[in-house]
Amino acid sequence: MASDFEDHCWKDIVPKDVLEIYTHYERKTFVGPSPALIAIDLYELSYQGGAKPVVELARTYPSSCGEHAHAAIEPTKRLFAAARAVGLPVFYSTMDTRADSLPTSVTATKRRKVPVDPALYAIRSDFKPQPGDVVITKQRASIFYGTPLAAHLTQLGIRTVIICGESTSGCVRASVVDAYSHGFHVVLVEECCFDRSLLSHKVNLFDLHHKYADVIKLDEVLAHLGTMAVRKAS
Repeated sequence: MASDFEDHCWKDIVPKDVLEIYTHYERKTFVGPSPALIAIDLYELSYQGGAKPVVELARTYPSSCGEHAHAAIEPTKRLFAAARAVGLPVFYSTMDTRADSLPTSVTATKRRKVPVDPALYAIRSDFKPQPGDVVITKQRASIFYGTPLAAHLTQLGIRTVIICGESTSGCVRASVVDAYSHGFHVVLVEECCFDRSLLSHKVNLFDLHHKYADVIKLDEVLAHLGTMAVRKAS
């Protein structure tokens, strides 16, 4: 398999025999036409406790991605800046915290004791939504499930979704699969996705890259965006 296709963060955990099994997925990866930026769950809950190892935070802040979340802040800020510079539509997801819209048995995952404080689901200030951005509230893992996102993208003529956020193994993965199922070309920005577990992060990026998305490094995505004409507001 071409070395650049596998030149990603999973190189240290995926053995050669597994790579051989996946050789028929080899292809050229690219940032597709008419993109939008989709930021999955960049809310305060994921950053609780600061840039510490997740294992040190797990008892007090079981939903925090700790040091992994904080390591992705600067790369993600660069991605947002480049996307805004060329006028890409920007969409965010966060949890629907309205008491009258959530049956008590409905949760996005099987996680116990899900916090319901709305302040924890505010988008982190580093990525504060701007006028014209769209914040999608959701009750399940995928930003597409039970939301109007697909209609928004269709009306805007979007053909590619550039995805960042968390968690790689959870809401990002669910959103990627749904985006692919809706017919969009999906780009996952490697340095701008994160998880509580590096193992889960790497394994899921590997799997999504081979089946549903193009995992592309930030510098390559930025270089592509830098060649684009500024999108006119619809």
